[in-house]
Amino acid sequence: MTLRMFCAVALLAATALPLGAAITQPVRVEGGLVMGVQGNDPSIMTFKSIPFAAPPVGDLRWRAPQPVLPWKGLHATDKYPPSCVQDIPSANLPWTYEFMPHNQIGEDCLYLNVFTAANSSAEKRPVFVFIHGGGFHQGGTEVPIYDGEGLAGKGLVVVTINYRVGVMGFLAYPELTKESEHQVSGNYGLLDQIAALRWVQKNIALFGGDPNNVTIAGQSAGGSAVHDLTASPLARGLFERAIVQSGGSTVGTGRPAGGAGELGGAEKAGQKFAEARGAHSLAELRAMSWQKLIDQNGERTRFAPIVDGYVLPAHFMSVIADGKQNDVVTLTGSVLGELGGISGAPRPVTLAEFQERARQRYGDSATEFLKLYPATTDAEAQAAQKQSNIDQALMAQYLWARVRAKTAKTKVYEYLWDHTLPGPDAEKYGAFHSSDVPYTLNTLRTSDRPFTDQDRKIAAMMSSYWTNFCATGNPNGKGLPSWPAVDEKPQVMEVGDKTQPIPLANSPDKIRFFEKVLTGSN
Repeated sequence: MTLRMFCAVALLAATALPLGAAITQPVRVEGGLVMGVQGNDPSIMTFKSIPFAAPPVGDLRWRAPQPVLPWKGLHATDKYPPSCVQDIPSANLPWTYEFMPHNQIGEDCLYLNVFTAANSSAEKRPVFVFIHGGGFHQGGTEVPIYDGEGLAGKGLVVVTINYRVGVMGFLAYPELTKESEHQVSGNYGLLDQIAALRWVQKNIALFGGDPNNVTIAGQSAGGSAVHDLTASPLARGLFERAIVQSGGSTVGTGRPAGGAGELGGAEKAGQKFAEARGAHSLAELRAMSWQKLIDQNGERTRFAPIVDGYVLPAHFMSVIADGKQNDVVTLTGSVLGELGGISGAPRPVTLAEFQERARQRYGDSATEFLKLYPATTDAEAQAAQKQSNIDQALMAQYLWARVRAKTAKTKVYEYLWDHTLPGPDAEKYGAFHSSDVPYTLNTLRTSDRPFTDQDRKIAAMMSSYWTNFCATGNPNGKGLPSWPAVDEKPQVMEVGDKTQPIPLANSPDKIRFFEKVLTGSN
C-alpha cells in the first residue's frame, strides 16, 4: 500500500467509525503524524510501527539508539514492523505458531506499537509496556500472543516494543568500547528499551495514557530485561511498576535475577566471534551483511546483557543489596512445568542418578535431602526429583522477595501458574514456559488451540489481575480470589486451575532445608 493510498483509506475509516469510539484523528508524535487503524475490536485503535529511534544501520550499527528521523505526511501504522535481526526456527515444540514471529526481519526494526481504546488524550489511562522474550536472540512484537488489544480492551494503553537481539543487540567488542563516550559496549538492546520508555514518557499522553502510571512487563528474557531496567540508573523515573513473568526472580540458584556477564569477558567473546566470521576490525564487522553475522556455521555465541558499569552498574542482586534499585512494586512468578525444565516435559531420571545428583548438588546435606525426598525405585525417584525441583524453585523465588525487602519499600506479589495449555501434546508438556502469556495478556483469540469456557474464564481472571496491578500497584479487585503480598509467611499464590495461596512445600522441614541450602545458613 502506498502512503497516499494508506492516508485515503485511513481517513475513510476514521469517518466510518462511531463517534467517541476511540482516537480517530491523526496524532503528532516525535517525528511526525500517525493515524490509527481500527483493531479487531472496533472500540480499539492500533498504531503499529511507530519509530522510536533512527534505524540502527550503517555507522549506527552497534551504537546507542539515536533520535527519530522526521517524516512528512502520515506514517503508515497498519502493519507490524520487521522483527529485529535473528534466526527464526520453523518449528520448536512445545512452542507453536502463535509463540513465534512470522514477518520480515531486518536491521531497521526500532519501532513500537500502541493499542488504545481511549476517546481522547485527556483520559490518562494506565500504561502497560511489554518487552518480549526469546532468550535475547529471538522474538518481536509481531508474535501473535503479544497482541495488545486484549489488555487495551480492559482499560490499559498498551505499548509493545522491538529491541535489537543477538549479535546486533548485545555484541561487546574492544573497538566499540573505545569509540563509546562512556567506554562501554554491548547492551544496545537494553538501551533500545530505555529509548522506547523515554518515547512513552514524551508521547503516550497523546493516546490517552498516563506517563506517570507506567508498568513495564516482560516474559522470559523480557522478564530478565525488566530486572535489568530496575537496576539501571538510566531507567530511573521511567516507570512505576514492574511485572516479571518467568524472568529469574530467584536467589541461590547460581545465576542472579537479571544475571549478566562482565564487560571484559564479553569483549573477548566478541573478538572470538568476529574472527570466526573473518572480521578483524570494527570497520569489517560494520561492512558485513547481517545475514553473514547470524550464520551459525555450527557454532553459536550467546549474546545477552552484561554488567558494563554504565547501563548496568552491577548484577541486579548486588544493586538490590546496596538499595540502589529503582524501587517499584513488583509482580513476579513462574510456571509449574518450567521448574523441572523449560519445555515442561519431565526429564527421565533413574534412582541411581537421582541419588548421585543429590550428592553433587547438596554435598554434606545430601543425606538430609534424601530423607526428605525418599525414593526406592526409578518411578519414585522421578517423582521426588520433580517435586524437589518445584519446592526449591518456589523457595528461591520467595527468598528473592525477602532479600529484596531488606532495602526496598515497595511490595512484591508472587505467583505459580499451574494451568495446562490445551493443544498438541498437552499431556506431555503441561504448563510449559510461556504458556501463561495468552492468559495474562488476554490473547486466546490469536491461537487456534481448543480453548474451553474454563480457559476463557482463567484468561479473564489473569488479565484482570494484570490490569488491576497496572492501575493501582495491587492485583486484587472485585470478584477475584484474594492475592496476598509476600510477607514472613512462606507461601505463594497459585493461579490457573487453582487460585489460592499455598505453602512453598508440604512440610516445614523442607522449607527449612532449602532456606539453609539457598542462603548458606546453618
